[in-house]
Amino acid sequence: MTDAHDPVLHTLQAYAAAVLAKDVEALVALYDDDVHLFDMWSDWSMRGIEPWRAMVRDWFGSLGDERVVVGIDQAQATLGADLAIGHAILSYTAFAANGERLRSLNNRITLGLARRDGGWKIVHEHTSAPIEHRTTKAILQRE
Repeated sequence: MTDAHDPVLHTLQAYAAAVLAKDVEALVALYDDDVHLFDMWSDWSMRGIEPWRAMVRDWFGSLGDERVVVGIDQAQATLGADLAIGHAILSYTAFAANGERLRSLNNRITLGLARRDGGWKIVHEHTSAPIEHRTTKAILQRE
């Protein structure tokens, strides 16, 4: 299957481009208005596009002149006529304005997409990281 025919991979690539550009509206446009998100950070879950838009705006605003490169690994999808589900390992690497690598973390993402108005929109997103049993701390670096 080519990238053009895989709505999950295509969506992840658009996600990575929007994050790099720190383009709030481009990122939010990937999501359905009634999206339900289980994000790794802060809130237990979010329902609806406006809480997600606020979170993305805060995230991008917190970066200052840094840029974040999102890497996509092990992306897989199962496609139906109007629904798609997929998962991948994402890496988020922050770079200073001068190109210096600042920090990086990995997480797991699962997406549920639905066909909406001739295109695909994320209707459910779940991000996670494994928890180290002894310390109960998230493991943010994939080995």
